[in-house]
Amino acid sequence: MQSHPYSWNYLPLLIQVVVAVGLGCGMASVSWLIGRHRNSKVKLAAYECGVPVEGDARGRFSVRFYMVAMLFILFDVEAVFMLPWAVIYRRLPAITGSRMFGFWEMVVYLGFVVIGIFYVWKKGILDWSADRSDL
Repeated sequence: MQSHPYSWNYLPLLIQVVVAVGLGCGMASVSWLIGRHRNSKVKLAAYECGVPVEGDARGRFSVRFYMVAMLFILFDVEAVFMLPWAVIYRRLPAITGSRMFGFWEMVVYLGFVVIGIFYVWKKGILDWSADRSDL
């Protein structure tokens, strides 16, 4: 029998959170206390990979850049859906009652993916050789 309340089971978690927060605050405080606080023009300048800054940080990007980024996310999500399906494919009869149901379900899903790829290809989003402004 337990002689302490159920909430005591969370005591190790509470201790871990307190230690983590305390360690983080302690390291930041010690760094602030022993660090130098002399700001100079060089310290306040923007630094990026050792290359001097050129132009404005609010530069405009082509729409293609954003379209390719969205396509990457879309096809990354596609892989996230396909991998678990491939892992449990042999067990589909026990889950759905029929292996063919799972197969045709993935065929329909891949059909939508192929339609998306065809649309992107016809739209010319993946064609970086030409300078197109109609996107």
